Amino acid sequence: MSEPIQDTFAPAGVDLDRPSIARIYDYYLGGVANWAIDREFADRAMQAFPLIQPIAKANRLFLFRAVRHLMGLGVRQFVDLGAGVPTMGHTHSVADAYERGTARVVYVDNEPVAVAHAQILLEEEGDRRHTAINADIRAPRRLWDQVLETGLIDPDKPVALLMIAVLHVQQRDERGTDIGADIVACYRDLLPSGSYLAISHVTDEGVPAAIGAKLAEVKQMYDASTSPVIWRSHREIADLFGDFELLDPGLTWTPNWHPEETGSQHADLTFDDPSKSVIYAAVGRKP
Repeated sequence: MSEPIQDTFAPAGVDLDRPSIARIYDYYLGGVANWAIDREFADRAMQAFPLIQPIAKANRLFLFRAVRHLMGLGVRQFVDLGAGVPTMGHTHSVADAYERGTARVVYVDNEPVAVAHAQILLEEEGDRRHTAINADIRAPRRLWDQVLETGLIDPDKPVALLMIAVLHVQQRDERGTDIGADIVACYRDLLPSGSYLAISHVTDEGVPAAIGAKLAEVKQMYDASTSPVIWRSHREIADLFGDFELLDPGLTWTPNWHPEETGSQHADLTFDDPSKSVIYAAVGRKP
C-alpha cells in the first residue's frame, strides 16, 4: 500500500467517526486518500475475504476498458457518478491516453474527500475539460442540472453515464427504502438518444458456495459499520438497463468484458473462475 495521507488533515464535512465506502475502496486500490478508521475496516474485510482486493481491482479495470471501448465508439462526454476518490487511474486519464484533448468528464460524488481530491488533481493538471462536483445521485434531475451547469456536457450529444460499483451501495430514501432501480430509470430518461450506460454491480448469485458465504459475512460488516449494501441477481442487474441495448458480450463478469481493451499500461487480473470476481458488468446503448 502507498503511504496514507495524514490523519490529522480532513476536508470540511468529512465524517471520521464511521468508515467511508469510497475511502475503503480507495484503500483496496492502493490509494492514499483514506484514514485509520477506513483502513481498520478494510483490513478486517480483507482478512475475512482475501479476494476482496483483487475483486476491487478487477472492477477498476472494467472501468478502464469501458472508457476505452466507448472512446472507440466515438463517445467524448462522460459523467462518472459515485466516482469515488480519483486514484489508480481516472476516467479522464484513460480517455486522454486513448485520444488526447477530446474527451470531457464530469465526476460526481457526495463524499467530500473524493470531490476535494478530484478538484485538486484537475487543478494541478490545468485541464478545464474536466471537473468534479458534489451532488447526491438520489436526486437525478437536480444532479443533471448541476452537470449541465458546468458547461462541459452538451445535452444534445451522446453521453456515457458511468455507474461503476455504485448501485450495490443502497441508495435509500427518507423512509430507508432502496430506490436504486428508480433513480437509474430516471437517469435513462435524462440521457439523450445514442447515449451509453455502464454499470458494475456485486452479486451473490452464480458464485461458488464458499464465496457466497464470505459475501454474506462482508455484507454484515458493511451494513453494521458503514454504508449498507445490497447484492442483486443477474436478472435484477440486467433490468437496470431498461430497454437499452447491451453491447457484446452483454452482462458478464468483470474479467470477461472486452479483456482485449485492458491496455498495455495496466496488468490484467485473472481468476481461475470468472465468477470469483463477484461483479457483473455491462454497457448499454439508448435507442
